[in-house]
Amino acid sequence: MAAALLFIAALMAASYTSSEAAQPKASFEDNFSIMWSEDHFKTSEDGQIWYLSLDKDTGCGFQTKQRYRFGWFSMKLKLVGGDSAGVVTAYYMCTENGAGPTRDELDFEFLGNRTGEPYLIQTNIYKNGTGNREMRHMLWFDPTEEYHTYSILWNNHQIVFFVDKVPVRVHKNNGEANNFFPNEKPMYLFSSIWNADEWATRGGIEKTDWKKSPFVSSYKDFSVEACQWEDPYPECVSTTTKNWWDQYGAWHLSDEQKKDFAWVQRNLVIYDYCKDTERFPTVPAECSLSPWD
Repeated sequence: MAAALLFIAALMAASYTSSEAAQPKASFEDNFSIMWSEDHFKTSEDGQIWYLSLDKDTGCGFQTKQRYRFGWFSMKLKLVGGDSAGVVTAYYMCTENGAGPTRDELDFEFLGNRTGEPYLIQTNIYKNGTGNREMRHMLWFDPTEEYHTYSILWNNHQIVFFVDKVPVRVHKNNGEANNFFPNEKPMYLFSSIWNADEWATRGGIEKTDWKKSPFVSSYKDFSVEACQWEDPYPECVSTTTKNWWDQYGAWHLSDEQKKDFAWVQRNLVIYDYCKDTERFPTVPAECSLSPWD
């Protein structure tokens, strides 16, 4: 196990190095707007670290000022420490502010737990309002001790969820009209912290302990390399190959990423909707698409 983790750490630096290009630091206000509960939001003195808090009254959330269609989206998060049962920190992309009936959405949801129990990551993908494509993973580190990088690569060929540049989930497109791959609508990027103790921890058995509040998640180093949507005729209305995230190398996992992904599949997957025959007696069409191609 230790050898495998060292191997992964060595490979992380090799993946998508172009996303690490030097960028001028921007304050929160340059990129984001607060969605609700401004009094539950704070920044560090230099404006580079952002804190969202949850108490019994309310949580807090923010969103990008811009919409994007295809690209690389990355943020460093440090999650609520200690007893975080019932608390969900969500980091996601969505076509709208709200759970509309025709939304497209790409989700990271971090599910809190009782003290000493590990966090779980739940990912989900919506197209035209239909989700039910959940996967759950363990992590190979404690996400409450230090900042870790959570990223999404989105192009017309695949959607890849990364944790510290290790691919943990791959969602492929078949190149045809379908009801499972969101590729037409621009999305904002959001994050929020909220109470979900009706389902988040052991199916709702473990409830939020409000005596431990406020619960705080923190963020820094937002990075985006993507096509910014501009009405009425954005240049990203059709895919191009002039940007690295739209080039052939980003349409597939690299050999190194395949090794990482194989390790994740063997060791960290807790739930995969594609294998849940009770929920899906007929296997969803996208589950037949190989992440290795």
